[in-house]
Amino acid sequence: MFDRLEIRVLPPGRRFAAQVRLWVNGEDIVEETVDAGGCGPYAAVMFPAGRPSPFRATEEARRLELGEPECTGGCCGFLNVVIQRFGQIVQWSDWEVPCTTHTAMPHPPPELHFDVDQYDAEVERAETDRWWQVYS
Repeated sequence: MFDRLEIRVLPPGRRFAAQVRLWVNGEDIVEETVDAGGCGPYAAVMFPAGRPSPFRATEEARRLELGEPECTGGCCGFLNVVIQRFGQIVQWSDWEVPCTTHTAMPHPPPELHFDVDQYDAEVERAETDRWWQVYS
């Protein structure tokens, strides 16, 4: 059974620009891993105009930063994952999580496996839904 990805962009707040949150199997993986006060990557970085998103999975493994705790990644570290495509599967593995004293999740998330068609469709949907630019 494959994991299911949903990409959401949160509107900007007082402290952060529009940020990306990643829901896997119905759970906000950023909030669970870096805690409620943390933030995901900025939408403008993850969905740059005129270029493919770094969420696009290729056969070449790529480490991607997905979030940081409220105290900042420079203090306690970032949430990182390696994204790679293997035929009809996109794999997220080799997690790095922030210092566990500030997080709700004491261990890294499990290795995740997405159906390539569902994954690509969700990334493409998020790349084209640029509502958040109105607030940037």
